[in-house]
Amino acid sequence: MALETIHPPAGVATPYTLQQLVTPCLILDADRMDRNIARLGSRLSRLGVSLRPHLKTAKSIDVARRVMKSPKGPATVSTLKEAELFAAAGVRDMIYAVGIAPAKLAHVVELRAQGADLVVTLDTVEQAKAVAEASRNAGMRIPAMIEIDCDGHRSGVAPTSQGQLLEIGQVLTAEAELRGVLTHAGDSYRGGGAEALQRFAEAERLAVVEAAKFLRAAGLPCPIVSVGSTPTAHHVENLAGVTEVRAGVFVFFDLVMAGIGACQIDDIALSVLATVIGHQREKGWIITDGGWMSLSRDRGTSKQAVDQGYGMVCDLDGDPFREIIVADANQEHGIIAVRPGSNGDLPDLAVGDRVRILPNHACATAAQHTAYHVVRGRSHAVEAHWSRFGGW
Repeated sequence: MALETIHPPAGVATPYTLQQLVTPCLILDADRMDRNIARLGSRLSRLGVSLRPHLKTAKSIDVARRVMKSPKGPATVSTLKEAELFAAAGVRDMIYAVGIAPAKLAHVVELRAQGADLVVTLDTVEQAKAVAEASRNAGMRIPAMIEIDCDGHRSGVAPTSQGQLLEIGQVLTAEAELRGVLTHAGDSYRGGGAEALQRFAEAERLAVVEAAKFLRAAGLPCPIVSVGSTPTAHHVENLAGVTEVRAGVFVFFDLVMAGIGACQIDDIALSVLATVIGHQREKGWIITDGGWMSLSRDRGTSKQAVDQGYGMVCDLDGDPFREIIVADANQEHGIIAVRPGSNGDLPDLAVGDRVRILPNHACATAAQHTAYHVVRGRSHAVEAHWSRFGGW
């Protein structure tokens, strides 16, 4: 798919390059992104299931159009603001995969009335009753997915809690719509190697498949059986009984995913462009304008085998410096240093030189920015400027 016409920074003529951007800013390597999308798409095709991409990382119409099956979806969102903006761009088939708060149902009704097939998620009888009441008041059957807890990670109904499953299903079927079951293998983010990730994937699959079987045996509909996490999506070997996979960060990847083993460093498509603004030579520091306001405070690699600090430092081409990380960060200052305990050498960077920093957590880092500056591979030419949004 061709890239859109670029919109340069104020005062910069097109075409423009990485050297002309105001730093810090967010860089997206479209070649890596395209490879990441193709990789998972090919894998799921072999396993015979469809992809419902989670757009919470991207929060961008331009990225969404490259990862969804069609301009209408399917898609997964994590906020109603995402649902609203994607719906305005023509996306119709969406699951809002965060437990529904009753006060938000009026917004759901509004979006559905505008033509979006927006499905809510819940795991309590109280939520189901709120959805049923909203359906009755609006004169429409609001579809809902029951979240299943596959690993005790965060939320959801245990697949063995058959009484709760049945009651929720019956409430929804009476006055709303039971669209199916979904789960998320949050524990997969602990990593543990390929065999551990395969076990997480099978536990994820079994949890929703067993829940779906129970609901169907009770005479309740369960057309969608949905699983989703980037680590399990890349390691699952059997998806029997599953209809779709939800994953999101695979589009960009990040250092946490590399530490888990879901990708390689060379797969990471996002980076933050920063400029060297000073040195503390006696401390072995290089100071940049890329602090935690641009990188985020996420330290997701701190509990992994390799701690990447606030991010891995690369040259302007995107090639990593050996053993060089953002060792510390203040609001608008990043401190580049040699990884503690390593034998790396601090690069010779002058004030004004630029670096690219790979993020720990793509979702958190991207959330600090309003746009992607799109490049390809080692090229410094910015081919497109894609807006992204935030809010709830």
